[in-house]
Amino acid sequence: MKRTSRLLIAALAVVALPVLAQTSTPKVDQRQANQQQRIDQGVASGQLTGKEAARLDKGQAQVEKKEAKAKADGKVTANERQKLQHAQNQQSKKIRHEKHDRQRDLDHDGKKDAPAAKK
Repeated sequence: MKRTSRLLIAALAVVALPVLAQTSTPKVDQRQANQQQRIDQGVASGQLTGKEAARLDKGQAQVEKKEAKAKADGKVTANERQKLQHAQNQQSKKIRHEKHDRQRDLDHDGKKDAPAAKK
């Protein structure tokens, strides 16, 4: 009985591990987490307004949706990985642009701050 259960576990491991390896996207997941952290930091510092953050969060969700679609068939191909990387590159550029566009929300009220009066 013990031998049978060991063989069954070994057989399942042989079948399951390659499937997990093919659908695993740790680099994509880590980059998504980093980009989300950049958005959160921008909100906290006032570099991003509420609308900008919402727009960037929507972009992050679209990348995650593309990742789920790529994983749906059980294998993430090189072409799918390339498309995911391109989508993440575009999103990264948008994050940088929005964080450095001089629109501020320093009082964290969700609205863009008025420009300082010139002296």
